[in-house]
Amino acid sequence: MIHPTAIISPQAALARDVSVGPYAIIEAGVEIGEGTSIGPHAVIEGRTRIGRNNRIFQFAAIGGPPQDKKYRGEPTEVEIGDGNTIREYVTINRGTTQDAGVTRIGNDNWIMAYVHFAHDCQIGNHTIFANACQLAGHVHVDDWAILGATTLVHQFVHIGAHSFTGMGTYLPQDLPPYVTAAGNTARPYGINSEGLKRREFSTQAISGLKRAYRTLYRSGLGMEDALRELQAQSRDCPEVRTILDFISRSSRGILR
Repeated sequence: MIHPTAIISPQAALARDVSVGPYAIIEAGVEIGEGTSIGPHAVIEGRTRIGRNNRIFQFAAIGGPPQDKKYRGEPTEVEIGDGNTIREYVTINRGTTQDAGVTRIGNDNWIMAYVHFAHDCQIGNHTIFANACQLAGHVHVDDWAILGATTLVHQFVHIGAHSFTGMGTYLPQDLPPYVTAAGNTARPYGINSEGLKRREFSTQAISGLKRAYRTLYRSGLGMEDALRELQAQSRDCPEVRTILDFISRSSRGILR
């Protein structure tokens, strides 16, 4: 299961059935769970904990120091859950003491080639990142979000659950749950209806979210008036409450 050319530190902890390809490097402090495979030439370093049944492909670089001039070698971390696919040339940097101190990836995420997660990013579950998505530091991505190829995300941006971006999108502000965005700079283009259907949201819920979208983006209402209207709509559509909660926590302001 371990290729003879792989270099693995005696201070790394690998489950018995972990497989490691040719010329991979696994440094001290790394922990890797059952059923995970590490591809050729992959480099995993630092205080990095990887869960079960992940597939990490060739040339991935995980756990490297953050690209942050303030970093002084503090013992920060990367945490990766279970069942993730991490393709070629993905780079995942560890956290900083200015934030959570950990870059965290949940479960069952699909991360395509050349994706970059900078320091302190927090990635949920069941997300998809198409080729060459680039996330700056401190970005949060909630469950089931899908980012199209070459999506660029500004630092501290929050991307809501079930949202979707088109290819070549630049996101400088928070993207609310369920909303589709595209363009450079990003503009909203409706609710992610197709994704919600695939995840078996009810027709009533999708209709309620479409109504909420029109209120927020097409009614001409100012933000305060739009939020009051969404508050009323949330009584009939609980999913609208998710949008309201997201907006209330936004630090950069939402895409609008």
